[in-house]
Amino acid sequence: MRTSTLLMNMSPATLLIPLLIPPTLWLSLCSLADGEGLQLVGDYYIAGLFPLHNTDAGVSGQPYLRDCKEGLSNKHGYHLLQAMRFAVEEINNNTSLNLLPGVTLGYQTYDTCSRSASTLATLDLLIQQSNGTQPGQRAVAVVGPDSSSYSFTPAAALGAYLVPQISYEASNEMLSNKVLYPAFFRTIPSDKKQVNAMIQILVKFNWTWVAILGSDNEYGLQGMQSLSEQASDYGICVAYQGVIPGYSKDTKEHMRDIVQNIIKTKVNTIVVFSSKRIVSGFFPFVIEQNVTDKVWIGTEDWSVVTLVSAIPGIQSIGTVLGVSLKYSPLSGFSDFEKRSLLMLNNSQGLNAKETLSVSCLQDTDLLTMASQNYPLLSYDIISSFNVYKAVYAIAHALHKTLGCNTGGCQHTEVEPWEVWKMLKTVRFSVRNTSVYFDENGDPPTSYDIVAWVWVGEQWTLHVVGDYSPDPPALWIDSTQVPWRTGGTVPTSVCSPQCPEGHRKLLTGQHKCCFDCMACPAGTFLNKTGTTNCQDCELDQWSVAKSEECLARTVMYLPWEHPLGIALLLLLAVTLLLTLGTALVFLLHLGTPVVKSAGGKMCLVMLLSLTVAASSALCHFGHPSKLGCLLKQPLFVCGITVCLSCITVRALQVVCIFKWSSKLPRSYETWSKSHGPEALIGMVSASVLLISVLRIVLDPSLPVYDHDFYFDKTVEECSKTMSAGAFAEMVYVVILSVLCFCLSYMGKDLPANYNEAKCVTFCLMMYMVSWVSFITFYSINREIYAVAMHVGVILVSVLGILGGYFLPKVYIILIKPQMNTTAHFQNCIQMYTMTKQ
Repeated sequence: MRTSTLLMNMSPATLLIPLLIPPTLWLSLCSLADGEGLQLVGDYYIAGLFPLHNTDAGVSGQPYLRDCKEGLSNKHGYHLLQAMRFAVEEINNNTSLNLLPGVTLGYQTYDTCSRSASTLATLDLLIQQSNGTQPGQRAVAVVGPDSSSYSFTPAAALGAYLVPQISYEASNEMLSNKVLYPAFFRTIPSDKKQVNAMIQILVKFNWTWVAILGSDNEYGLQGMQSLSEQASDYGICVAYQGVIPGYSKDTKEHMRDIVQNIIKTKVNTIVVFSSKRIVSGFFPFVIEQNVTDKVWIGTEDWSVVTLVSAIPGIQSIGTVLGVSLKYSPLSGFSDFEKRSLLMLNNSQGLNAKETLSVSCLQDTDLLTMASQNYPLLSYDIISSFNVYKAVYAIAHALHKTLGCNTGGCQHTEVEPWEVWKMLKTVRFSVRNTSVYFDENGDPPTSYDIVAWVWVGEQWTLHVVGDYSPDPPALWIDSTQVPWRTGGTVPTSVCSPQCPEGHRKLLTGQHKCCFDCMACPAGTFLNKTGTTNCQDCELDQWSVAKSEECLARTVMYLPWEHPLGIALLLLLAVTLLLTLGTALVFLLHLGTPVVKSAGGKMCLVMLLSLTVAASSALCHFGHPSKLGCLLKQPLFVCGITVCLSCITVRALQVVCIFKWSSKLPRSYETWSKSHGPEALIGMVSASVLLISVLRIVLDPSLPVYDHDFYFDKTVEECSKTMSAGAFAEMVYVVILSVLCFCLSYMGKDLPANYNEAKCVTFCLMMYMVSWVSFITFYSINREIYAVAMHVGVILVSVLGILGGYFLPKVYIILIKPQMNTTAHFQNCIQMYTMTKQ
C-alpha cells in the first residue's frame, strides 16, 4: 500500500530515473549506501549538495560519473560547504538562541561536481526515504545544489516525498512551479526578478537595440526566453539571439559565429544570461575578435565572479554591468574557516564525530582545499550567506515541528513532509536580514547593480545602484559607472529618435528600425505614440512637425470690438438718417418734391431701408439661430421693397411723359386701379415667398467652419451660398437692372423728374459694394469680412438714401423756393418747349 501511494505521488521524471541509470552507477550507488561521506552526527541531519570540483559533462549524452577529483577544485564550492558547517555549529553551540535546545543538527555532504554526481546524490537520498531507513537516519531537508540545471532532478524526485529542498543559487523561474516541484525553496531570487531588473536597466539607458545570449542549459535558455518575451513590451528590439554552448573543440567555430553575428547587427549592448562555467569559455572568442566598446549586462551567476573577470584581456571588451544579490556581511565566517584549517593541520579533525572519507562519491580532501587559503570574495560571502540562511530556515522549521520552547524540545520522530509544511510558514530575522518564503518558495530579496572597475590589471566591483522587485524600482547612479566609451553613456539603438513632431516609418521587421517623417499640419505626434500622427480636434490646430495642438481662434465680430463699435455708430447714424428723412417727408407730404419722389410711397421706401439697415444687427456677437434665420431675409426684403418702389415710380414717370399719349386709357386705368401698389406688393410678396421657403426648407443655422483656416474657426451662419440665397440674389439683380433701365429711359425728362443719375449712383454703390464684399469674402473670413458685410449693408442703404432722398431733403430744407408748384410747372413747360 505504501509503495503504490508512493508511485502515485512521484512525478514521471522520478519514475524514469532508475531506467536511465547505467549499471556502473548502480554499483556506485550501492557502495554509497554503505559509505559515510562528510558527515556530522546529530539528532536530525541535513543533506548538503555542494560543487567542490568541476568536471566535464557526461559522455555521449549518457549519465557518466567521473571521479570528482579529476576536475579542478572549486574554491567557491568550498566556501559554500564551510558556510553550512558554520551555521550548523552556530545553531548547535549557541544556547542563547533557544532555537533547538537539547537537540543537535547533523549533516552529510555530497560533491555535485557534475550533473551525474547530482543525480547520484539524489538517488541516495531517495533510497533513504523509501527503503525503511529510520527517521533519525534520513535527511529531513536538503540544501543545494548550486545550479538550476542540477536542481531539476532532485526537485522533482524529492518533491514526490515532500522532502524540502532549499537551493542557494538555483534561480530558474521554472523551479517556482509548485505543481512540478512542490517542496522546492530557495534563498536566491527567481530569475523572473532578475529578468525584470535587466529590462529596467535597458529602459533606464534607452538601449532599445540589443543582443541576447543564453547559455545552453535550463538557466540560460529560460532566462533568454523570458528576456525576449518581455523586451517588446518595453519597446526593446532583440537584434540577435544566440545560445552559448559549452566549450569544446567542436563548438569553437559556433562561438566565433556568435561573435560575428553580434558585430554584424551593430548592437552596442549585449545581455548575457549564462552560467559562469559556460560564459567563461565564450569571452576568449570575444577578445580574440577584438570586440570593444560594448556594454555587457551580466547575471548574478557570472558578473561577480573571478572565474570570468580573470580571463586574460577581458578588460578590453567594454563596460560590464551586472545584477548581483545584496551583499550582507557574514561576520565570524572568515575566522571560522581559519580555525578549521588550524584544526586540520593539527590533525585534530573537524569534530570527534566527523570524517573526511567519502567511499562512493570520491574522497573529498578538504585539507588540500583548505590549505590553498582561498580568498573570501564578496561573491563567495553572498552565496555563503544564502547557505547560512537556508540552514537557519530548516532549523526554524524544526523548531516549530518539534514544539521547542525555552525548556527544550519534544524528541519525537520528524518526517520530512512535516518540515516542509513548517518551512512554508517560517518568518524570522537573522543578522538583520528578514527570511521567509512566498507561495512559490521564493525569498523577498532585492539586487545590487554592480559595475566592473579596472585599475590597470586590477579588477574590482563597484555598486552603482539597486533594484527592488516589490514594487519594481530601479536606481542607478550613471556617473559612478566607469564607462569605457570615452566616459559617456553609450547608445544602442537601431535608428536615432525622431525629432519632435516626426512619426516613425518602420523599415523592417523591428519596430526600433525606422525612418522619420514629419507630421503634416493639423496633426501632432503624441509622446506616447511613435508610428502614427494623430489628428487635432476640430477646435484645435497645429503646424507641420507639431508635438501638440493649439486651440483655434474663434472668428466672429464681438460687440465690444473697436471695429464693431465703429460700425454700430455708423448703423445708428444710418437709422437716424432714414428715420429723420421719413419725418421730413411725412411733414412735407403734400409738397411737389415729395409728390414727385413718390408721395406716400417714399415712406414705405424709407421704412424698408430702415429694416434693411437693421439686419446688420444680426452680424454682431456669436451667431444665433434667430439671427441666422432673419439677417438675409430682412435685408433682401427691405432692399427689394425699396427698389420695387423706385422701379414703379420710374415707370410712372416714363408713362406720364412718354407713353401717356399712346396709352392714355391704359395708364389711367392702371393708375386708378391701384396698379402701382399692386405691382409693388406682388414684387415684395414674391421675394418674401422665396425667403420664407428658404427658411422652411433650407434654414441657415449657426455653424463652425474649421476648413477655411487651418488655425482658426469661423463662427458663422450656414447656407450663405445656398440655392435659396442664390435665388434671392438673382431676384434682386433682375429688379436692379429693371430699375436702372426704366430710370435711364427718363434721363431726358425735366430735372425734377429725372432720376437717372440718382438711381445710377444708388445702384452703382449697391453693386460695387456687394461685388467687393463677395470677392473679399471668398478669400477672407475673419472679423474684417463680417465687418465688411455690415459695411456693405449700410453702404447699400446709405447709397439709396444719399442718391435718392437726401437731394430732395436738401431742396425741402435748404431750397424751399424749389419746392413749389410754380417751379415744377416751369420745369415742365421748359421741357415741353425743348421737345417742340
